[in-house]
Amino acid sequence: MGRTSGRWSRGLLATTLVTALAVAAAPAPAQANLGSLGSLGSWALRKAVTTKGVQKHLKELQKIADRNGGNRASGASGYDRSVDYAEKVFRRAGYRVTRQKFDFQTFLINTPSELERTSAPAGDLPHRIMSYSGSADVTAPASVPTGDSQGCAASDFGPANVGTIVLISRGTCPFGQKASNAAAAGAAATVIYNNISGDLSGTLGNTYTLDFAALGVSQALGQELVGQVAGGLTLRVFTDTFRGMASTENILAESRWGNPGNVVMAGAHLDSVPEGPGINDNGSGSAALLEIAEKMSIFPTRNKVRFALWGAEEANLVGSTYYVANLPAAERDKIALYLNFDMVGSPNYVRFVYDGDNSAFPPGTGSAVGPPGSGAIEKLFHDYFRSQRLASAETPFSGRSDYGPFIAAGVDIPSGGLFTGAELIKTAEEARVYGGTAGVAYDPCYHQACDDIDNISLKAIDEMSDAVAHAVITYAYDTRSLTAPTGGPASGTTAPAGGGGGLHDDHEVAS
Repeated sequence: MGRTSGRWSRGLLATTLVTALAVAAAPAPAQANLGSLGSLGSWALRKAVTTKGVQKHLKELQKIADRNGGNRASGASGYDRSVDYAEKVFRRAGYRVTRQKFDFQTFLINTPSELERTSAPAGDLPHRIMSYSGSADVTAPASVPTGDSQGCAASDFGPANVGTIVLISRGTCPFGQKASNAAAAGAAATVIYNNISGDLSGTLGNTYTLDFAALGVSQALGQELVGQVAGGLTLRVFTDTFRGMASTENILAESRWGNPGNVVMAGAHLDSVPEGPGINDNGSGSAALLEIAEKMSIFPTRNKVRFALWGAEEANLVGSTYYVANLPAAERDKIALYLNFDMVGSPNYVRFVYDGDNSAFPPGTGSAVGPPGSGAIEKLFHDYFRSQRLASAETPFSGRSDYGPFIAAGVDIPSGGLFTGAELIKTAEEARVYGGTAGVAYDPCYHQACDDIDNISLKAIDEMSDAVAHAVITYAYDTRSLTAPTGGPASGTTAPAGGGGGLHDDHEVAS
């Protein structure tokens, strides 16, 4: 990221604008002119966008959380103030701003959850509460499903599970389905354990209404507990939650320049989880877009640019889903592509690019099919990182962030974006290539109270915000590369180990 002074940045922007206006005035610009203008715009914007500028927005979001109960969750005052702040930034930069209101099923944690082993060796156990879990305070013997350990069928549970806290493996079907099957069989609560390394932070889905408690634990702890069931394991599960309808908003900011029939969209979710301020997840993506929007506002781009900050993403992509579902077909057809930036400042980061061409993660391996053009977006990011002599790797095109509704069947908008990793563990190979610490999560504070202003890698913000700026302004001038053949990922990329940085499991309603 450029670290030039504000004075030099403004002068640089002015010089760029002279060139841009000259090219824009040409009656029939050649292809080379458009490409040159995009390259010049990328260079100028990356010089203008600064780490300090992104930090300014992150600090404001932290202040908002501090003044509003420690979080910025949709449906709560911290999110409302975050929207007010973003609107002010966009309006001051000259964008046309719209606030899109919608209702959704909210989930709030009244009191921190507890998981305790009450049999020997007794003690508290690390865990995450499943979003939309019901409330409970139950101490009971532990059990496992009488059938398949994944608990996806009602027949997987029997009389031995009645009144117990049942341990269920992640996999095959939604978490809500597992919990519902256990509840129907008479279980008292459930603990779902991961089927890969790392903690498990999941959701039962915002349509889940059973007053039945569900917690998530790591694969290692889950397997340990399963091994103790035959020896008389007993557990205590405590959850105290609120679920109810609430109103929240998306905020959309559109440039005054550009062809309204060819819209370049760039989005990030603005809300946090109820557990904390969400400065990496996803203050980082939101702050990067706010900084880019401010510095880019005077660029006379050929295509319309629309920035979107989504609400209720942590409630299972509600805001972006609502937006896409309510777009008239004619307006949807004007969107040339959608770029998504969810967590771009992880403290133990990797430069992950969504695998839009499914070359590293084919459909059926936890990845959705990328609409035509998505592979070209992936290539643009890999090529950019290679030009900066920085390694990059694929992460599954899972649809588990706000690009999901854009790539859904029947919508098929080319999409892509960046991600620096969540709760999964950095491998030794990744540590060798990207630095950081092997054996530690990409973001050890993922979905926790410690995801605060100190939970950000400024180096990641530096590198990733430049990549975001490059993509947004490149497509703002020219989207023709979306139809160009890609030939697979750019050379110089590194294949990810395991799950490619984490699938943002909190949205894993299809486990």
